Amino acid sequence: MDHAVEVRNLVVDRGKRTVLHDITCDIPTGSVTGLLGPSGSGKTTLIRSIVGVQVIKSGTVTVLGSPAGESALRRTVGYVTQAPSVYSDLSVLENARYFAALHHRTAADAERAITDVGLGTAKNQLAGNLSGGQRSRASLACALIGDPKLLVLDEPTVGQDPILRADLWAQFHALAAAGTTLIVSSHVMDEAGRCDRLLLIREGRLVADDPPAAIRAAAGTDDLEQAFLTLIKEASA
Repeated sequence: MDHAVEVRNLVVDRGKRTVLHDITCDIPTGSVTGLLGPSGSGKTTLIRSIVGVQVIKSGTVTVLGSPAGESALRRTVGYVTQAPSVYSDLSVLENARYFAALHHRTAADAERAITDVGLGTAKNQLAGNLSGGQRSRASLACALIGDPKLLVLDEPTVGQDPILRADLWAQFHALAAAGTTLIVSSHVMDEAGRCDRLLLIREGRLVADDPPAAIRAAAGTDDLEQAFLTLIKEASA
């Protein structure tokens, strides 16, 4: 399929407030799509809608050909939240082996995932003793073990040093080249240029949906942050 995710006229309310306003977009299969916007813009709500854990008011979200949240998607969609998704009283390796068992994978698969996220030297440490950035990578390792077709990452590079951030982005693109579709949420604009496609959200509205080069061209600047500011001003006019 050309699109791993199709969102049509999505509206989400929380209480009496609308947090997503008529969002329509497609996520190309085998791509790294960046979901960018300031805190409170609606990024996490859109992510929750895609993984099927968000109550929506209207619209549709289709994931890998099925309605978001269907039980058939549980083994094909990986979701790494901002909060650590590992057991603090288990070591990194024990966590990875546990998730490997859930996915009917081997101990070697668990070891490989740990190495891929740069935690090989910390595999015997308790997850509760890791730094915030290390716990995020441990959560990513557990998500990778299932070999998901769609991998949704909410702020995966927060707390990572520049070298590890570069390594993680290289891994994201390697996964995409192998056929995995990735959605990467971030509020760090300098990561926008690392994505194949960008979705910019502000105040629950989609401001841009294009490759980085097209966004630069539309705004008339090579600086993506300045391009976003230009597009936001145009949308608000």
